[in-house]
Amino acid sequence: MFKALAVTVSLILIPVFAVAAPPPQAGAAATGRGSTWNLPYAEKQAALTLMGHAEAGAEIYQAQCAACHLPTGGGNPDGSTPRLAGQYTTVLIKQLADIRAGLRENPTMYPVAMSLADAQAIADLAAYIETLCIPRGAGQYEAPDAAKQIAYGKALFAEKCTLCHLPSGDGIKEKFYPVLAGQHYGYLLRQLVDIRDGRRGNAHPGMVKVVAKLNDVQLVALAAYQASLATRVRGWTLHPRLCQPD
Repeated sequence: MFKALAVTVSLILIPVFAVAAPPPQAGAAATGRGSTWNLPYAEKQAALTLMGHAEAGAEIYQAQCAACHLPTGGGNPDGSTPRLAGQYTTVLIKQLADIRAGLRENPTMYPVAMSLADAQAIADLAAYIETLCIPRGAGQYEAPDAAKQIAYGKALFAEKCTLCHLPSGDGIKEKFYPVLAGQHYGYLLRQLVDIRDGRRGNAHPGMVKVVAKLNDVQLVALAAYQASLATRVRGWTLHPRLCQPD
């Protein structure tokens, strides 16, 4: 099975990995694998406790975020930009603050994150994104062996990921564990590779430990399955946040 999958990996990984530019000069985020996971520094803690104002956040979003993440917050199905709609405010705040603090290397997002005025602006932006309806479906793994990859990824996910991300892929808001369901395959794969290869220094140390042992074949399967969760019944269906069908 691995031999057959290896052919697919060679075809699928090339365009996905090409999206990720080399990180800038390695700093704390690149060298302290897991050590910067959830530091309680002042700006992040302030943004988490402040009341976000969605109207102010809407202005920031349209000016700074909509061009790449789309006005819907849906991101790009090819995975070049992630879906933001449906993600927890805690996760959004943590990632923005970590980028600003230099704890997560992201050259593309860094100037955008630094354009935010302060912790209140971070809270406002997250509050607005929370109001966006969640698009149905996501960018998927579309090779001919998709069914086989998803089945293999499902087994890996059940063994290695559900404790934190839950069987539904919904994560846990209070623990800063992100929603995976509804995210694009290409983005999920790129993040898994970055975590494994030490380019996501603010990743949870437990996740770093798990992902560090996985090969490319396994990461492709995991990302394929996680992206497929966008089409399954989840807790989101209990709330009026899924976008209405066209």
